[in-house]
Amino acid sequence: MTNPFLEPSTLPFGMPPFADIKDEHYKPAFETGMEDHLKEIRAITVKRDMPTFENTMIPLEKAGQFLERVATVFFNKVSADGNDATAELEEEIAPLLAAHSDAIRLDSQLYWRIKTLHDQLDSLDLDAESRYLVERYYMEYTIAGAGLDDAEKEKLRDFNQQLSTLTTRFEKNLLADTNDLAVVIEDAAELAGLEPGEISAAAEAAKERGLDGKYLVTLVLPTGHPWLSSLTNRDVRARIMAASRARGIRGNDWDNKQLVLDIARVRAERAKLLGFASHAEWVIADETAKTPANVAAMLDKLAVPAARNAKEEQADLEAQAGHAVEAHDWAFYSEKVRQAKYDVDEVAMRPYFESERVLKDGVFYAATKLYGVTFTERTDIPAYHPDVRVFEVTNEDGSPVGLYTLDLYTRDSKRGGAWMNSLISQSELLGHPVVVTNNLNVPKPAAGEPTLLTYDEVNTFFHEFGHALHGLFARVTYPKFAGTNTYRDFVEFPSQVNEMWMLWPEVLENYAVHHLTGEPMPKEFVEKIQASSAFNEGFATSEYLAAALLDQAWHNIGADAAIADVPAFEAAALAKVGLDNPATPTRYSSTYFQHVFANSAYDAGYYSYIWSEVLDADTVEWFKSNGGLTRENGDRFRSRLLGVGGSKDPLEAFRDFRGRDADIQPLLDRRGLN
Repeated sequence: MTNPFLEPSTLPFGMPPFADIKDEHYKPAFETGMEDHLKEIRAITVKRDMPTFENTMIPLEKAGQFLERVATVFFNKVSADGNDATAELEEEIAPLLAAHSDAIRLDSQLYWRIKTLHDQLDSLDLDAESRYLVERYYMEYTIAGAGLDDAEKEKLRDFNQQLSTLTTRFEKNLLADTNDLAVVIEDAAELAGLEPGEISAAAEAAKERGLDGKYLVTLVLPTGHPWLSSLTNRDVRARIMAASRARGIRGNDWDNKQLVLDIARVRAERAKLLGFASHAEWVIADETAKTPANVAAMLDKLAVPAARNAKEEQADLEAQAGHAVEAHDWAFYSEKVRQAKYDVDEVAMRPYFESERVLKDGVFYAATKLYGVTFTERTDIPAYHPDVRVFEVTNEDGSPVGLYTLDLYTRDSKRGGAWMNSLISQSELLGHPVVVTNNLNVPKPAAGEPTLLTYDEVNTFFHEFGHALHGLFARVTYPKFAGTNTYRDFVEFPSQVNEMWMLWPEVLENYAVHHLTGEPMPKEFVEKIQASSAFNEGFATSEYLAAALLDQAWHNIGADAAIADVPAFEAAALAKVGLDNPATPTRYSSTYFQHVFANSAYDAGYYSYIWSEVLDADTVEWFKSNGGLTRENGDRFRSRLLGVGGSKDPLEAFRDFRGRDADIQPLLDRRGLN
């Protein structure tokens, strides 16, 4: 069998040869990749010469490229278009990859070489990026446990392999239970309030499962669902909310309660072994926040006014509804109240958000105006699924930037949520170009019908494209710093900044036109949206903070904590911070909190979104004060923030761009939390 992973791709920009890759290619490629990687590491550690940057750091950065190529393609496949075979292989390969990572990070000889260089940093005459490379490796390997003795390392390896298996199983269970809990609707009349395109998407989803003549409401990752704001049938809304909140707690084969307990326990035990009081303390030590206490101080400061505002909002909703408002009512009646108070109707905006216009005349247009880049569709370059589109990105002078791919639609083989991945990460050392991909989960209408996005989906589109720009624009020497490889509590900052262009007048006027008449979106729609910008922020902030604080609660437990009841622990954690209002449930409950209990790298780090939003809100104020959508502003943001990737301390990069540290006041103003 000729394995397509054995040689670098010959496609433009090194795009992986997806058409040639079969499920049976992955396992032998992983095995070869891990074996080759270990040989490359041994070639470094067996050297008798004293460590130098050239004989240690350079080969370390070059090592493992074959394995990286395989893993990137495989885990993209698992997330975006998985199947039973890839799910089984993921469960099998996860502990092997964890052991492989430990074999390198816990290698005493390799750590000695890195530590020796770190101890001599001031005498090595390195450029800033090379110096930072040594600093980052030393910090990461030290925190990972490279300095432990052999017996302790053996315990650590066991913990890491346990966690890789547990988190993989959690994600597998969640996808299966999410698909199983999709709500079947017998009669289109029960979907009253939805747009024709949404009803068509529900019919198409049912048809794909062999339920011809019926309608299927597939679940999104968060607790809420976009259609809850429109559905007039309260029973249907209740069914959708109940299904969403039932994920992972039904006592079936996909129940995640025990996995949550096991993951939290093993993480706490591992942290203790590494010398930390909790998993959160271990994680945050290598983030910009530095300590859980700093995170708690910020989240607690926001929780009180958020809960207060949510209670005031609830009173308005109940006055509108004429009855007590439950969780499944909130989105529906908040739209009613917003219409009454501000005359805002997000449903009326949907005909102006046709996906192709949003993409080309909104998302791409803003990037062109800011950064001078253009996007050309490449139908000659195959992607990993027929729905995925490929675009070549070019600078104003004609020089290449990379490839951008878009996977817009939901399907049963794709996990929930929206995200950005790098399929190929840029590096001058390796001569690599860059290929990034955005995934969303928009219901796909029947053939010939337009894809009309909700207001939130458009916002998500701009957000995820901000990640893509970060990945596309970063120009670094070392692969470790490529693209979005920066601190977790900083990585959301560029994407959140990009959201501002959604409603920027020049951008909005260019893409928001009625898909049938071609008429521009009425200006009063936007004026009303802006006037109501702080509306429902009590709810929005509360549901987010509840999830962030729940994440911190699970990961601040000590190794000796005795927790047996997941719902009880969750309820107590939310009550402690005053965010236990049944009408405003947490954005993610523990058993479907993919960000922190699967392989999503946000464990003890879900606070990152609002931590980054402090920087984001302050940056938006800077753009507004300096002329907004201009090439000069875009070039400054690109060169001083996006372009550096992870090659310098992110807060230093922010200060370089902004001229000072971030001010929290713009965030408080934005969310109405003064």
